[in-house]
Amino acid sequence: MPAYVIVGVDVLDEEAGLAYAAVAQPSVLSHGGRYLVAGPTPEPVEGTWDFSRFLVIEFPDMERIREWYDSPEYRRAREMRESAARVRMLFAEGSPPEGFSLPE
Repeated sequence: MPAYVIVGVDVLDEEAGLAYAAVAQPSVLSHGGRYLVAGPTPEPVEGTWDFSRFLVIEFPDMERIREWYDSPEYRRAREMRESAARVRMLFAEGSPPEGFSLPE
């Protein structure tokens, strides 16, 4: 079942952020990830979002996300972004097409 990485980002250092992206993006793609949403955070319909950029990345399954996140190339990318960006990241498994089941 597909799994997703949901990311909120504030870039603190544009040059370092670009260097991070140049390493992170090929890493995502090489592990079977596909960007579904990537860009400025849209205006919230409800509540607030405290990040200027928003990404949703789809992977074939949760195992592939963990392989990507723990890979040497993405560890390197994370080290590069330490002073370049403030990041919040969630991993979420997809649901079946019929949706979730309610308790009886």
